[in-house]
Amino acid sequence: MSEITRGAACGVIVRVGVDLAKQVYQVHAVDRSERVVLARAMSPQKFLAWAATLPAGCMVAMEACGGAHHLGRELRLLGLDPRLMAGHFVTPYRVQGRSGKNDANDAAAICEAAGRPRTRFVPIKSAAQQGMLSLHRLREGYKAERTGCINRLRGLLGEFGLVFPQSPEKLRAKLGETLEDASNELPGDLRLGLQ
Repeated sequence: MSEITRGAACGVIVRVGVDLAKQVYQVHAVDRSERVVLARAMSPQKFLAWAATLPAGCMVAMEACGGAHHLGRELRLLGLDPRLMAGHFVTPYRVQGRSGKNDANDAAAICEAAGRPRTRFVPIKSAAQQGMLSLHRLREGYKAERTGCINRLRGLLGEFGLVFPQSPEKLRAKLGETLEDASNELPGDLRLGLQ
């Protein structure tokens, strides 16, 4: 009998805390008496296979982080009750001391926090909602990169006594003629780089 199956046989699991990472999920499961039934690391694939053996409606809690919404949707398809929570609800339950912060303590704290009545949970986003948020993040990233590029260009040109207004449109309008102007002291290789 595998370790996963033996752990599940000790008591009926009612709540699971999962600390998510890219390669390994740390799992902490308790029964109705709050006894630890399982505390171990699993690969994401083994975790989903193990989660499929849990009783229907079992709460599986995790911090709301990258990949948590996807996993929540997968667990919901298995008939489980996935719950996401903000990290600040987990922190008070983390065991401190010699062992300090580690994945096992984080999973135990997530499991503990999920069992508290005042813990507020984050709704699991649909793939469409996540896609829209991702588009917004991409757009904000492009805007920040564009602003950084404009500021870098203005700074470099300022080192040669060429001052441009902050507006992207005005910079774009004047940059071409500045690069063509042979009377300024811009070196040829910099002109090529700026183009």
